[in-house]
Amino acid sequence: MTQDFLKYINLADARLGSKAIYVTDDWFADVNRMLQPEAPVWKEGVFDDNGKWMDGWESRRKRFEGYDYTIIRLGVPGVIKGVDIDTCHFTGNFPPSASLEACFCPDGDPSDAQQWHEILPAVSLQGNSQHLHSISDDRPWTHLRFNIYPDGGVARLRVYGLPHRDWSAQNADEQVDLAASLNGGRALACSDEHFGTMSNILNPGRGVNMGDGWETARRRTPGNDWVIVALGHPGKSSALWLIPCTLRATTRTAAPFRRPL
Repeated sequence: MTQDFLKYINLADARLGSKAIYVTDDWFADVNRMLQPEAPVWKEGVFDDNGKWMDGWESRRKRFEGYDYTIIRLGVPGVIKGVDIDTCHFTGNFPPSASLEACFCPDGDPSDAQQWHEILPAVSLQGNSQHLHSISDDRPWTHLRFNIYPDGGVARLRVYGLPHRDWSAQNADEQVDLAASLNGGRALACSDEHFGTMSNILNPGRGVNMGDGWETARRRTPGNDWVIVALGHPGKSSALWLIPCTLRATTRTAAPFRRPL
């Protein structure tokens, strides 16, 4: 199975504003932990009032018919290319299967009467594993309904795709960040990302720490480091902002900008 969709951005990333707006049950672990960008961690011997602390979403064991699900509002509408259902650290408490539905509701959150479209039929899950599935659908979506059968825990749900924006409605005189991930900008390749992922530089807001940016290993050979960014839409550049927030002693003395000829 091809994993080319991993080159797209994670539309379900909490840093983009993605958030669970409804969940049937998250007794053991808050559903919004499942949308965090960091890799899930295991905390040995850590318990809270509801049981073992887990880094992800975990519901109670069902004693009746049915299944658990959560509705997620994406931080930015997008066309979904693939998903990663990660059950890292969930071994005896993972759901045997899961599916994904979506809807396009640009004017608000979906009502109970909303029609959902299945974009990933039920797939089998294993514990402590990543499950990568490509999706072939060119429609944009604003909300997801993630179903687990019948209950259990999922560490991370990553939904890779392209942000959707109606550029025909864009005022040509208005300045817009064409490289922003919320506008479809993507980091395609870089020379090195030893300390920080290249796509971090396109995320909204300011970096929260040194790990929330792009940082390379120290170069001991001639040359310079670089990153290639695909803009969300063609445009004429009027300004370039480089913000080395939180990278105090590791900032380069110069950062030339080169555009393709």
